[in-house]
Amino acid sequence: MQTAPFSDHSLTAICPAWKTLDFSLVVSIHDVSSGTKARVEEMIGDLATEGVSVASLLVIPDHHHRGRVDCDPGFGAWLRTLVGAGHEPVLHGFHHLRPRKRGEGLATRMITRSYTAGEGEFYDLSRKDAAGLLSRGKEVLSLCGVQPVGFIAPAWLLGNEAELAVGEAAFDYTTRIGEVIDCQSGKKFAARSLVYSVRAPWRRGVSLLWNEGLFHATRHNPLLRIGLHPTDWDHPLIRGHALSCIHRAIRNREVTTYGRWLDQWRASGHEGSID
Repeated sequence: MQTAPFSDHSLTAICPAWKTLDFSLVVSIHDVSSGTKARVEEMIGDLATEGVSVASLLVIPDHHHRGRVDCDPGFGAWLRTLVGAGHEPVLHGFHHLRPRKRGEGLATRMITRSYTAGEGEFYDLSRKDAAGLLSRGKEVLSLCGVQPVGFIAPAWLLGNEAELAVGEAAFDYTTRIGEVIDCQSGKKFAARSLVYSVRAPWRRGVSLLWNEGLFHATRHNPLLRIGLHPTDWDHPLIRGHALSCIHRAIRNREVTTYGRWLDQWRASGHEGSID
């Protein structure tokens, strides 16, 4: 499902600039939309009980073509309230779907179908097509009354042409599963995200083992990322493990969002990146 976790060492040995930053925790909630609003509210409540007061909320403008969030009368007001409380809105694709294409090779089929169940929307888009979806996504969230400064592709599958489009669309940052990318400077910061796969029992079992190992392997990393999906909360063991990781991490980490973390990095005055 994923490559091997980072070895157990401190990234400060690679880049001393990390020493100037507090140990941080970014919790991101993916797939925020009209259809997941109730579950996301539950997740935010559970996170708050563990001390996570702010999260990066990855909003899908038209989740699986089921209705744009700006056409939901209550969604915009709800999202604005969360942003006003310190949560961060992040554009997360547009439809969160990638249509199948003729002549796809085995590797592409494995990545876009098995790995992510057809949701790698920005995996192989042209720069022009990516730019169009980014512009439309910004417009929809603007109609909801929020202005996202970050973009994260569905399943973190961001092709090279699409990444160029993200930078040209004046987003402040983007991420892949293993890194945070400063779109202003091009700097990349290695930080592997915990994330669960819950589509089958065997995936859930592997996820629990994988993420526990990854949590320990990255315990010295100044930036810890935990990515959550509404479907994770359908499974008590997954929910419990995610909250356990957060409970343990928050003892010595400052809860923040991607945008705030990147601002802190820039304010530190260091030029280096980790990649």
